[in-house]
Amino acid sequence: MNRIESAFDLTGRVAVVTGAASGIGLETASVLTEAGARVIVSDRDDEATMRAADSLDGAVPFAADVTDRSAVSALADAAESLGPISIWVNSAGVITTRAVVSEMTEEALDLLIGVNLKGTFWGAAEAVRRMTATKTAGSIVNLSSFGGENAVEGLSGYAITKAGVNMLTRTLAKEVGPAGIRVNAVAPGFVETNMVTYQYRDEAGHIDEKRRTAYLEMMASGSPLKRIGTTTDIALAILYLAADASGFTTGQILRPNGGTSMV
Repeated sequence: MNRIESAFDLTGRVAVVTGAASGIGLETASVLTEAGARVIVSDRDDEATMRAADSLDGAVPFAADVTDRSAVSALADAAESLGPISIWVNSAGVITTRAVVSEMTEEALDLLIGVNLKGTFWGAAEAVRRMTATKTAGSIVNLSSFGGENAVEGLSGYAITKAGVNMLTRTLAKEVGPAGIRVNAVAPGFVETNMVTYQYRDEAGHIDEKRRTAYLEMMASGSPLKRIGTTTDIALAILYLAADASGFTTGQILRPNGGTSMV
């Protein structure tokens, strides 16, 4: 194995990926598996979690609702049955339909905060406890968003949770750096996943292909690369942050967004 392969090799490492039943989470679990990690695939839906794990070689399913602190702790217990946790990816996230601040419902806001912010917080906290106890110089990767740093009308609830994820990432990186634990976030640009299909569904909930095509073309036009992102684009960025290749990287927000924002 040459030094490049070694820098990205995860053989023998235990990795937890939440929100792994579909989209970026599922592709991340796939990429980490290909890199050699033993992956715990987690999502809140039992059947979807099982299907995701079945699609990956050696992946272990464990359904958990990340808004429930005790469920996240149980997830960590299940992961540790395979060995010390080395990687924890907080990929679970939700986005509701657009709503301006004055029309946001308490139910919708609670869901956004519960999954995107509290879920990431509990996952990161549990990862730190386990890594510290086993003296593992691990990596925690949080899923942020373009929306966490750029104002988008109608997405205030989503945006504040992702902005919170960014600050959690930076703060935690300072707290656990002395223990050799790295904490970073990935803030993707637009990627077509189930989370964004509300943009082009009709009143009956079906995808309107004409609206979909127009919407994707519009999103691609905002990038200097003139394309939207793929789940693989994001998963490979997460692999970099999870692997030894990024050993001197912590407290950072990596932005694979096609150049739609250049901070």
